[in-house]
Amino acid sequence: MFESGVLYGISGRVGAGKSGLVGAIIGELPYYSGLFDIEGKIAYVEQEPVIFSDTVKNNIIFGRTFDQNHYDQVIKQACLLPDLKIFTEGDQTIIGEKGITLSGGQKARVALARSLYGPASIYIFDDPLSAVDSKVAKMLFHECIQPLSRTNLVILITHQIHYIQ
Repeated sequence: MFESGVLYGISGRVGAGKSGLVGAIIGELPYYSGLFDIEGKIAYVEQEPVIFSDTVKNNIIFGRTFDQNHYDQVIKQACLLPDLKIFTEGDQTIIGEKGITLSGGQKARVALARSLYGPASIYIFDDPLSAVDSKVAKMLFHECIQPLSRTNLVILITHQIHYIQ
């Protein structure tokens, strides 16, 4: 049984079924025995994040009510401040098919910010640290993922086992 206030780590070799387990938990993959009884809203960051052809800001707030203070906090936690400074239009820069192309790390951090912006009690992160360099991964873990686990249920899939020991 998973409990709030705990960071659960899942690690394993490529193809071991880590993402499949998460798919079963969120109802995207069928399973044939057992039960997942989910209580609360889930925020899920996929291994291959979905980015919509829109502004950075709209990719993060995703149609929810805008709160400037919360937005600023999320941008900081997701380590997006340096990126916004180099984008020509800041958070109004169009990304996706009709805009600029983001690196894998930038996509992961935008998706992470999107999950942080919405209210959730369960956070599932499917290897977001692998798309960023070690310095950014450390910052994301210590300033974003670990603090979330103090009051929420957090499941982190990662190959970087030093984060889940």
